[in-house]
Amino acid sequence: MTKTAGPFDPFRKQLGAFTRGAKPIDDGDAEAVHRTRVASRRLREMLPVLGLDSAATLKLGRRLKKVTNRLGEVRELDVLTLMIQELSDDPRHSSTALKQVGTAVQRDRARVRTRLAARVPFEKIRRLARHLRRAVRQHETDGERSGLQRSTPGSSHAWVWAVDARVTRRAMGVCSAIETAGSLYVLERLHDVRIAVKKLRYAMELAAEARRQRGSRDIAALKAAQDLLGRLHDLEVLNGRARQEQASLAPPTLAVWRELDSLIRTLGDDCRALHARYMHQRAKLAEIAERLCETREHARVNRRAVGADAG
Repeated sequence: MTKTAGPFDPFRKQLGAFTRGAKPIDDGDAEAVHRTRVASRRLREMLPVLGLDSAATLKLGRRLKKVTNRLGEVRELDVLTLMIQELSDDPRHSSTALKQVGTAVQRDRARVRTRLAARVPFEKIRRLARHLRRAVRQHETDGERSGLQRSTPGSSHAWVWAVDARVTRRAMGVCSAIETAGSLYVLERLHDVRIAVKKLRYAMELAAEARRQRGSRDIAALKAAQDLLGRLHDLEVLNGRARQEQASLAPPTLAVWRELDSLIRTLGDDCRALHARYMHQRAKLAEIAERLCETREHARVNRRAVGADAG
C-alpha cells in the first residue's frame, strides 16, 4: 500500500513557497506576483481539509482570497503587457494599435501596482503566513493533547479521504460548467469552465501529493485545457481594451481607428480559433470529470467510516 503524506507537510511546503515568492513583489517582479498568487490559491484548496477549527478556516480562507484577488489585478495587467510584446512580433496584428493599447495598459499597471504596494506589502503577507503556521501548530498540539497519534488509521487517512471528496466536488463543478457553457461562444461561461478546471487540477495535485504519487495524465490534460482557456480569456481581455481605446479616441483619428479595428478583428479570429480547439477537447474534459464523479459514493462511505472510528 502506498504510504500517505501527513496533512501538514504539503501545506507547510506551499506556505514556504507563498512567502518566498512574495519577497520580490515590492520590487515590481511580475513573476513573483504570479508565483505568490498561485501559492495562495493552492493554500486555499488545502485549508479546508486540514481539520482546523471551522471559524479559523473561514477567517484565514477569506484573508487568503483577498490576497489572491488583489494580486490578480496586477497579474492581469502583467499578462496583457507580455501578450502585447508577443503579438507585436506577429505581422497579423497592428503594431500601431498594440502600441496604443499598450500605453493605456502600462498606465493602469503602474496605478494598480502602487495600490498593491499599499494594500498588500510583503510584511502583510508574512504576517498572514505566521497566522497560518500558528493555526496549524495549535491544531497539532491540540491533537497530541487529545491522544491522537499520526500512526492511527483515522488520523493518517481521514484527510486523504477528505481530499478525495474535494476532488469529486471539483469534478462535479467541471461537469456543471461544461454543460452550462454548451457549444456557444459565451465568454463568461467559458471563464467559469476555466476556473472549474483549475480548481479540479489543484485538488487532484493535492490528492497525488497526499499519496506521494506523480502527476497523472488527467492532471496534464486539465493543465492543457486551463492554459488554452486562459489564453482565450487573455485575448478577450486584450480585445476589450482595444475596443475601449477605439471608443475613447478624442478627437477620433480615422487612421488610428482603422488600426484598432484591424486589431479587434484579428484578435476575434484568434479567440474563435481557440474556442474551436476547446470544443475539440471538451469531450475529453467531460470524460475525466465524469469518471472522477463516480467516486462520490465511495468517498461518502469512507467519511462514514472515519466518523464511526472517531466515535
